[in-house]
This record gives sequence, structure tokens and C-alpha cells, in this order.
Amino acid sequence: MTTRPLPPWPGEPGPLDTEDALRTSDVAPSEVPPDDRLLADAVTASDAPDVVFALSRHGRRTVMSGGTASPPPLPREDLRYEIGSATKTFTGLLLARLIHDGALSGGEPATTLLDGGRPAGATPVTLAHLITHTSGLPALPAGFFLRGLPAWHTNPYARFPASRVVDAYLRHRRRHRPGTRWCYSNYGVAVLGHALAAATGTPWEDLVTGGVLRPLGLDGTTLRADGSGLDAVGRGRDGETPVPPFDAGGFQAAGAVRATPYDLLAFLEAHLYPGEAPPELAPALRAVRRPVLRRGLTHRHVHTVAWFRHPTDGGPLYFHSGATLGQQAFLGFRPDTGTALAAVCTRRFRAHDPFVATAYAVLAGE
Repeated sequence: MTTRPLPPWPGEPGPLDTEDALRTSDVAPSEVPPDDRLLADAVTASDAPDVVFALSRHGRRTVMSGGTASPPPLPREDLRYEIGSATKTFTGLLLARLIHDGALSGGEPATTLLDGGRPAGATPVTLAHLITHTSGLPALPAGFFLRGLPAWHTNPYARFPASRVVDAYLRHRRRHRPGTRWCYSNYGVAVLGHALAAATGTPWEDLVTGGVLRPLGLDGTTLRADGSGLDAVGRGRDGETPVPPFDAGGFQAAGAVRATPYDLLAFLEAHLYPGEAPPELAPALRAVRRPVLRRGLTHRHVHTVAWFRHPTDGGPLYFHSGATLGQQAFLGFRPDTGTALAAVCTRRFRAHDPFVATAYAVLAGE
């Protein structure tokens, strides 16, 4: 288990020399910084083969790694991890940037963008509905389970490519008027990705790379495994069975991102300090903090274009989690405490899984 203090963002993250890495076993317990002890306990509590907690507090970065499995050939903190649904925070930021740049308004009907010859109707599903999960679309498209069943335990999303996602959407018969109900939908955000690509004439992969990844210098972030040995290996619920690399199929905008903990921390720090981010992204980084939807009893559940937002005594806490068939991720930040947390692990979610709850508690200071 190691901890690495790193230069504060916006300095470009990178591995330190071996002699710069502080190992908790080399110092007396009383000399271990509180964040190091906090993260060490979180790594242990997560109970996964490979775990990394990356914390930034007032510009000081600490990365702690460990796990129940033997260490991989490369340091755990240098590997790329599948972040699943936390990809939606990248897609939300991309949409916010396109709106600020004047390329879109957010009110465009998705149907018109995906099939220009089809009328939008009186109450169309808009891009804003898709990103806020108020489109009325179900979690997954019709036919997904039947199509994905042969690969249900390996890669069911890979069997539903972009053409099928779009076709299913254009054939979908709505049950609820858009904007009236909230239902978390991987399907909806996947459709959003294809609508953005259609609106701009640019593939979603190129859009997110040029609009988000490149400006933030996220060179350790990609959208698919490449056989380079840089990708962490996911595990099943037993913590041992290897799981193939996740293939998002036509759901890229909803779950394709894989990244190093350093890149995820840099992404979050840009949200903490938008004034220090590249100027072309600063307005969008501010925009994704603003509430756009309140729901539930007393409207306790607050959403932005990219984040879930919970109240704390000092101010809002922003977060999003994600999971694939063999990995999990938690991303979050708190402007009031100047804290950002990126946590990843290689174990499929299981009943009463401690990982997300542990990460949330670290960020919340519980």
C-alpha cells in the first residue's frame, strides 16, 4: 500500500521517482498524515482485488493503492480503470461546452437530429431531457436483454451497437411526456451521444476527446482497452474470476471512459477550480455545478447536467458512481472543503458492497 503526494493541479500529473513515494510502513504511525491514514483505511474497507483512492485537498494530492490480490505488473495507480456510468460526467461537461460555444441550445429534439425527415412532434425529447434522465426512456432499450443474453456475463453491451441504439430509439413508443418523470437511463445518455454526433457531424469519441480530454491534458484516458497492458483487469463478485475488458457498444456516451486515477483527479480538480482550467472549458465547468432538476420528497435529490448533488453543512457535495461487469468507480468533489476524490476498484458490484459507501464517506468527511 503506497501513498504519493503529488504537485497541485493544474500542474500536469505524472509518476514521481521511486524515492519520492512515501510508504506508510517507513514512518511512525504518529507521523503519517491524517489523509494517508484515512485513505489506507478506505482501501482496506473496500475489500477488492485492486483499489486506488486518489484525494486532492486544497491542492495537495495523495494517492493510496492496495488490494486483496497480488500486485499487478504495473503499479495499481498507473493503470486505467473502467468508470462505467461515471462517464456521464464527461458527456454532461461536453454538452455544457457545446451549449456555451453556441453549437447547440440543449432544446434540440433528438429525433430531428437522428432522422431529419421525421417531425419532432408537439412534445419532443430534447437533449436536455436525455442528459437529465427525464426523457421517459427506460433504463435499456427494447430488445437489449434478448440480444445481450448470449454474452450476459461477459459483454452484453457489445452486442448492441450504435445502429441498434438509434433504431430502437426511433421506434420507441413513449409512455410519459418528456420532462414529467425521472428515470435513470443508460439508454437515454447513449442516445444523447449519437444525437450530439449527428448535430455536429463529428463522432462522439472525437467530440469528447477534442472538447474535454485534450484541453484538460488527460492523456491517460481512453474509450476502449487496447491490449497495451495499461488496463486494469476486472474481477467477478468472487474477487478472483477475470472479466473481459468492457465494450460499451453503442452506449459509449453512457459508460465507455477508462482512465488512470491521476487523470480522474485532474478532471475533478478542474471542477473545483474552473477559473484555473483552460478558458474554453471554464464556463462549462461552472455550468455543470448549477442545479437543473430537483425531485423526491421535499426535493432533496438535486441534479446538475452532470452530477448528483447532496447538501452538507458547509455546501454542496457533487458525485457520480459507475460500474461495469468487473470494476467500479466513484468520482466526487466538494468546493466548500476544496476536496476532490477519485476512487476505483476491480471487483464486480455485489450485495452490500462497501466500495461506494466507503468512498462517499471519505468525501463527506463521515
